[in-house]
Amino acid sequence: MLGIWFIRVLFVIISSLVGALCCSHMHVNRIQGFILGFIFAVLLVTIERLFRRITLKDILSSLLGLSAGLIAANLLVFLTSNIIEKGQNDSVLSMVAASSGLTLGYLGMAVAYKRRNEFSFFMPAGAAVSRRTANTDVKILDTNVIIDGRILDICETGFIEGTLIIPRFVLKELQYIADSSDVLRRNRGRRGLDILHGMQKNPSVDVKISEEDFPEVKEVDAKLIELAKNINAKVVTNDFNLNQVAELQAVAVLNINELANAVKPVILPGETMTVRVVKEGKEYGQGVAYLDDGTMVVVDNGRALMGQSLDVVVTSILQTAAGRMIFTRKKEEADQEK
Repeated sequence: MLGIWFIRVLFVIISSLVGALCCSHMHVNRIQGFILGFIFAVLLVTIERLFRRITLKDILSSLLGLSAGLIAANLLVFLTSNIIEKGQNDSVLSMVAASSGLTLGYLGMAVAYKRRNEFSFFMPAGAAVSRRTANTDVKILDTNVIIDGRILDICETGFIEGTLIIPRFVLKELQYIADSSDVLRRNRGRRGLDILHGMQKNPSVDVKISEEDFPEVKEVDAKLIELAKNINAKVVTNDFNLNQVAELQAVAVLNINELANAVKPVILPGETMTVRVVKEGKEYGQGVAYLDDGTMVVVDNGRALMGQSLDVVVTSILQTAAGRMIFTRKKEEADQEK
């Protein structure tokens, strides 16, 4: 950063001196030349800074659109010139040429710039995601699933194959969270960065950083969906809202919460299990226990047995968006009814 500012300051000084030198040769006040050179250099540096976010892909796609618009304008002028008699209405022809050139040139450039991400041959040279990668099994990780941490365990088991893409804007969000003044947020952000380091160190996990960004899109979730569309990838998340929005836009999603629910052991009504009641339930007399995978077990008439382990019989199972709930009753009560 200091290097580019040194170059800019040096350019301003040299431009000012050149302006003064040129004016002295033309017998003009050197101070005026110095000021003109200084203004010219400052304007040029300002323009350069305004264009610092524009990529080569943006420039090439805009030029392609401008070229297409000008070609269309020339065709329109050619057709108009054949309709109008030669030597007559030259002003009309000039007006058509000027208006069509400006209108179609601008529209072509604007449309091509907005749809620049659809030009596969304009992929950024420095991007870690190549066309070769886009044709393989590619998955993009969102911020929440990285902070969650289970993705590292899943990768180490070998259940997820292919390339895992970490967008640069996700890394920036993680760094922002890790630098937060709030202790909880800071710990979450640092945990996410530790998870990424663990994935990169694992030789069996193919992790790549994508430099592709969407400056016109503000929210990270929206950027994830746009990137997934561009490289034909799946989004790995545990965010229910992102899951819903991505599916509405025909983007494939892998939700690790759904995976966790899918691999839970199958429990049927009538089965017996041993649980430890840890707290009171919402309804009168109920006790609550948890299985090793975190599944909530509601024990009827188990409130008085908090802190104790007991055998229970499954009466029903309720599957909700938040997870699975198992309703049970004490085994001795079930045996008495038989």
